[in-house]
Amino acid sequence: MGELIPGLPEEVARECLVRVGFDQLPVVRRISRQWKSEVESPYYHRLRRAEGLTRPVLALAQARPAAAADDDAAAAAGPAAHKHSSVGPANSYRMVLLDPVEDRWAPLPAPPGPAESLPLFCQVAAVDGGGGARPGRKRLVVVGGWNPETWAPVDSVLVYDFLTGAWRRGAPMPGSRRSFFACAAVGGNVYVAGGHDEEKNALRSAMAYDPDADVWAQLPDMAEERDEPRGLCVGGRFLVVGGYPTQAQGRFVGSAEAFDPAAAAWEPVREGLIEDGACPRTCCAAAAPAGRLYMLRDSNLMAREEGAAWRTVAQVPEDARTAATVVAIPDGRVVVIGAGCHGGEQTVYVLREEAGKGASWERAATPSEFCGHVQASCTLEI
Repeated sequence: MGELIPGLPEEVARECLVRVGFDQLPVVRRISRQWKSEVESPYYHRLRRAEGLTRPVLALAQARPAAAADDDAAAAAGPAAHKHSSVGPANSYRMVLLDPVEDRWAPLPAPPGPAESLPLFCQVAAVDGGGGARPGRKRLVVVGGWNPETWAPVDSVLVYDFLTGAWRRGAPMPGSRRSFFACAAVGGNVYVAGGHDEEKNALRSAMAYDPDADVWAQLPDMAEERDEPRGLCVGGRFLVVGGYPTQAQGRFVGSAEAFDPAAAAWEPVREGLIEDGACPRTCCAAAAPAGRLYMLRDSNLMAREEGAAWRTVAQVPEDARTAATVVAIPDGRVVVIGAGCHGGEQTVYVLREEAGKGASWERAATPSEFCGHVQASCTLEI
């Protein structure tokens, strides 16, 4: 093996490589076998983290603005098509990354498939290589949803690898095609539970997907049917919040169930985690302090510590209250993305809650190219 960068000491060359932006990693790993080995090593990712070079990033399944979608399609078809273009494809979603601290937005490559769109109502989770064969390897996993052209449920799995800069198709979800299920990443696996089948029957079944092995494993059933629940990773467990049984269409329950991967079993049902009747769609979990949950309720951002009651953190700005998405990032901030009305342009607000200083919102810059509706989100550190 030669020098990492000819003429530079090894430690200096490594300091240069460790500062490469995540969007350039696919290029870097193609330069040489030595660079490929370097950026794929666990040490590389530990060094980036130790030197404060990793950043919390939001991955958003976001609607492409009609004009931008039309421009992209016309450009691919040639100048003549571009000249006569008018309206872009309906229901077209793409994966977008947002650094809420630096106000930086970046679209990922289009997913595979003729529509080049993410499925409607899909779920997205971020996984690490964990303790497996690829520690530190960040990937996004997009699961299920509806075909954007036929609106039929799909069992597809799409995996985006930040090192290769490309999508691949994963093993499809087994069993009947489900919609509106809970989904979250715990460790190196993606967990799925509940939702409803093609006959609108609420489900108790659950499963886990291993993106390294590209296989699904069946899990024990939950104690209760849960249609439209919310999936979270809390304390190393897969927490399934709310939902409703088949006979109670739209009447949400406030209970929750948690699957413990270490015990390979569901813990007893927890009653009253949220209010009965509250839709859990905006629930999210904070990395620290452990056990803290957030959600929107009556135009307010609410928080709950383990064993405590829900408390009001701050009123959400009016132009972000509708169809809102809530994400907690590791540095203690909370991001709310929403609109002032249904169909309105999305706005992004970042909240920091500091002891003794209260909570304050700061509006993030949202270029018009990234003002589309967000249907799913997750957070990762890259």
